[in-house]
Amino acid sequence: MKDKKKGHNTKVSTSGGVLSPSKLLLSHLICGIGLASSFWLAINVYSINLIDNPAETLRLVWLIEVPVVILIYSLFRKDKNQSSYLKAVARGLLGLPIGAIINALGAIALGAPIGTHYFQRTLNWSLLMSAFTFVPAACVYGSSWADWQQTFVHTKLIGIMDYMICLPAHGAVIGAWFGAWPMPLDWERTWQEWPICVTYGAIFGYLVGMLGSICFVGFCVSRQHKKGD
Repeated sequence: MKDKKKGHNTKVSTSGGVLSPSKLLLSHLICGIGLASSFWLAINVYSINLIDNPAETLRLVWLIEVPVVILIYSLFRKDKNQSSYLKAVARGLLGLPIGAIINALGAIALGAPIGTHYFQRTLNWSLLMSAFTFVPAACVYGSSWADWQQTFVHTKLIGIMDYMICLPAHGAVIGAWFGAWPMPLDWERTWQEWPICVTYGAIFGYLVGMLGSICFVGFCVSRQHKKGD
């Protein structure tokens, strides 16, 4: 009975089919390509970079990454019988500013600088963080508090979709926290300014979280197949 239960937990059944490890890999790959493309455009087309032009670069990155994330994650909405694809997209758009406010308040509470000089930086950073943390869950879970609580409060991950959302989100937050460590040091480097090193840390953590979710799900599925044999 336990094996059957585990086998069910490695895939998330929806009315549109099953979220398989291959779809998880493809979805993360597309999101990663979107992120890489935004930095490529910033450097090679707009001649800006995160160190010299943090606000402008962050704005370009989230403007490209957010539509990619929303369009991908809306495909895997859990309430397909009640919600259309467009409704899931609308939830993602609504979740973007809400997640940005939460991330901005969290950063300020942990010591992010406040002032007109940093407003554009904080705004664009928090919108990018929302794309990493809040928007995917808004598209998939909608207003289902039980799913939000299960994934982010209790970290009780059941299916592939939960790993796909939770691990990258936690990775981005943890990466941002570690990325903030060099800020108070008196090295007097440009990249120590808010939110440059924090952004690098968040992106690194986000990518590690995506890789971790792919590896973990692949391991669980392969082990399930071996038990089934």
